[in-house]
Amino acid sequence: MKAIVYEKFGPPDVLQLKEIEKPTPKDNEVLIKVHAVHVNAGDLIARNLKNISPSKFHMPFLFWFIARASFGFRKPKTKILGNEFAGKIESVGKDVERFKAGDEVFAYVGQAMGAYAEYICMPEKGTVALKPTNMTYEEASTVSGNSMTARNILSKVNIQSGQKVLINGASGGIGSIALQLAKSYGAEVTGVCGTPRMEMVKALGADNIIDYTKEDFTTKGKTYDLIFDVLGKSSFSRSKKVLNKNGIYLLANFKSRQLLQALRTKIIGNKKVKCVLSFEEDIDSIKELVEAGKIKSYIDKSYPMEQAAEAHDYVEKGFKKGYVVITFNDNDQT
Repeated sequence: MKAIVYEKFGPPDVLQLKEIEKPTPKDNEVLIKVHAVHVNAGDLIARNLKNISPSKFHMPFLFWFIARASFGFRKPKTKILGNEFAGKIESVGKDVERFKAGDEVFAYVGQAMGAYAEYICMPEKGTVALKPTNMTYEEASTVSGNSMTARNILSKVNIQSGQKVLINGASGGIGSIALQLAKSYGAEVTGVCGTPRMEMVKALGADNIIDYTKEDFTTKGKTYDLIFDVLGKSSFSRSKKVLNKNGIYLLANFKSRQLLQALRTKIIGNKKVKCVLSFEEDIDSIKELVEAGKIKSYIDKSYPMEQAAEAHDYVEKGFKKGYVVITFNDNDQT
């Protein structure tokens, strides 16, 4: 089978299309024929991890060290990237009961990676579910990990109907899902993004949109019950002046300094900093949210597997206006 392999850390051109052995499912595994894989931030970081210093990493030093240990210090331990994908089950192990050959599925493999390939094996009890019936393979490949992450994070703040929520980074993978979920909870949502992605954020349901290249949400005078700063691009010191009493400044990517702020504001003051780590949830319930129309995908570009490097380059340079996917097995798409 063909797979997109990287044998050294570096820029997008380290990604090479190679022929490797097709995997065989174990008794408790399913063999999935991959149709589309989401190019997400995790892929870009893992591909270039050797060149990302602790100061440039989006989490405390310990997390950087764990990432380096997991993915390799001198060269990649995991040769194939990709953790969010969708495809069709080709065969199942003898002990598998939940799935059968021909089932269309979407899945999340986390740090194990491996989805930049024509085939991948997953445990039956892994984070895999039947694909939402109202999504294509390309669309479904973008909503597994991001949706579980966003929902898990927002569950820590208990958004109420009528609350005013601002998502700083509303066009990214997690931010775009958080926007949609906050809307489904009844909140009035303001999305912050760059000019090229305003159309996407509007299409996903934002009540208000702020173009960060032209305006600063901390100086507009409008206040919020929750500010979800997805990538930590702002700061609590700047954001607290536009937080309502008992408002929350929420972070999913944070440094040690922000952890200390969270501890301090837990004791002092009526405006809080919350730093949240996300853990995998039930992917079947994500399918239900998608089929209920509460989560949508917004595809910007699809690249064939031969152009994986171009896909990474497009995302890395900030050109994307929605989700970017790499497609496999194009002749078998449904």
